[in-house]
Amino acid sequence: METRIRIPHLVNLPCMMKNDEALIYESPDGGKTVYARRLGETVRHLHYVDPAYKKERELFLRWEALKEAVYMADSDTTLNDAIRKVEMIYLLKKGERK
Repeated sequence: METRIRIPHLVNLPCMMKNDEALIYESPDGGKTVYARRLGETVRHLHYVDPAYKKERELFLRWEALKEAVYMADSDTTLNDAIRKVEMIYLLKKGERK
C-alpha cells in the first residue's frame, strides 16, 4: 500500500506501508533536508538533501576552514606562504574578470 504525504517545499513523497509499518518523512528545515523513520520509532535516517542547500552548506564549511587556516597562518610560515599565494592568484583572477 502506498500513501502520499506533503512536506512544504517538496513534492509529495511516497509513504511505503510494509506489514502495517509506515515510513514517516520529516523535514525540520522546510524541505532542505528530509529524514525518514518508521512509525512509532525515534531513530531516523537522512532520506534527501536539497542539492542547492548541500552546495551552500559545503561552501560554508569550506569558508569556515579557510578562516581558521588564516588565523593559524600567524604562527605557521608554510601555511602563511600558501595563503599569500592563494591571495595573489585570487587578485590576478579577479583582475582578469574586469
